[in-house]
Amino acid sequence: MLRVLHCVAGMGRGGVETTLMNIFRNIDRDLIQFDFLVTSKEKCDYDDEIISLGGRIHYVPSRKQGIMKSRKALIEFFSAHKEYKIVHQHVSSLSNIQAIIAAKRASVPVRIIHSRNTQQSGSKLHKYLHLWNQRNIESYATDYFACSGLAAKWLYGEKQFTKGNYKIIKNGIQTDKFVFNSETRDRLRKELGVEQKLVIGNVGRFNLQKNHMFLLDIFKSVNDANPNSLLILIGDGVLRGSIEDKIKELGLNANVILTGVRSDISDLLQAMDIFVMPSFYEGLPGTVIEAQGAGLPCLISDTITNEVQITDLVHYAPLGDTAEEWRDIILNMTADFLRCDTRLELVEAGFDMKSIAKELQKFYIDKFYTLLSETDEPNS
Repeated sequence: MLRVLHCVAGMGRGGVETTLMNIFRNIDRDLIQFDFLVTSKEKCDYDDEIISLGGRIHYVPSRKQGIMKSRKALIEFFSAHKEYKIVHQHVSSLSNIQAIIAAKRASVPVRIIHSRNTQQSGSKLHKYLHLWNQRNIESYATDYFACSGLAAKWLYGEKQFTKGNYKIIKNGIQTDKFVFNSETRDRLRKELGVEQKLVIGNVGRFNLQKNHMFLLDIFKSVNDANPNSLLILIGDGVLRGSIEDKIKELGLNANVILTGVRSDISDLLQAMDIFVMPSFYEGLPGTVIEAQGAGLPCLISDTITNEVQITDLVHYAPLGDTAEEWRDIILNMTADFLRCDTRLELVEAGFDMKSIAKELQKFYIDKFYTLLSETDEPNS
């Protein structure tokens, strides 16, 4: 059996992690198993499911615990685990590619780097490291993946982007799971006590990238115009305290629900009337794909790639526009809106998870058998 090692910070319920789990659930696990190399010691949302599906979770210290300690642990890991012939590292920038570098030094033959975003946060040092590694990435990686063309251009630079030396792996969804269901909608709205309200929703980590502060300003404007409105924020993160403070400051305590991290996103999307995402940047946000799968109108910032606009449900607005201008678009988009089944559009656009899992499975197996054939050659 081929075991593929995925390198991530941890397997919490984030966008990248959820996409990985969707692929893991849909591959032929008699042929391929996914294992995970993580830097988080805390138990994460998907850990139990990974084990139940036959995967393994390995831990190495993060760079925050010491650069040399982390590097030494990676070297020792790959020295002890010669079974891995394919290493797949998922990144938002090239500032930390130590897993791929250690895999190269251990002669792991297939080393995939996967771009998951279109910008990075962090210090000037992080930006310098990103640019430095961008120049040298060909020395370490054998294959280049990205969730979108924009994410590829950001990570690999103009030179590699122009060459087209990358493969797009779309952030697909299980389309049948998200299709609009009026019974589910009625049940969830009753449970949440929002039967007669205009419900605006967002799914995302509580961090700077997602721009929740502007979203709250937008909602305040909507609520002033329509007091019978409500905002649902699904997720959690380092800015939760700041978000709670702003909710109080705006006097919106009774009109905003913070659900925390949830596993029933497909159901919660049914309860919403519009999905709003004013992010500063995104790779290709799977949540917008999910919202379209649920037949929801989506208003997103114009910084987000147009590759996510699969249906006519998606509309863009500039981040430079005022909260009032976003409000007017929201009220216009939700007036007399009827939900629809978008399954066929998502499947035809290549965003069905079953097809994506098959595509990635074929890539891994083709690589593996190529390696076997090379090993079997005389004098190899």
